Amino acid sequence: MAELFASGALIDLILGLVLIEAVVLTVVHRFTGRGVAPRDLFGMLLAGVFLLLAVRAALVGADWGWVGLWLMLSLLAHLADVSVRWMH
Repeated sequence: MAELFASGALIDLILGLVLIEAVVLTVVHRFTGRGVAPRDLFGMLLAGVFLLLAVRAALVGADWGWVGLWLMLSLLAHLADVSVRWMH
């Protein structure tokens, strides 16, 4: 288990699950009209993906600049998502 963390493979697995979640939720919405619309889902998931990439970078010992970049992108995605939701 320690190797899954140290290598970042666990984060890769979680990122794959997030991708599957996005696809499933998009397909469900498209065919049933229920659930979260893909445009509303995108910002939320993107912020989470960037946070996961920051964690992955930290786990594998990447330069602090990479961790900071992913955190900044997560913040920007979050702020964009909030602003879109605020306008609705």
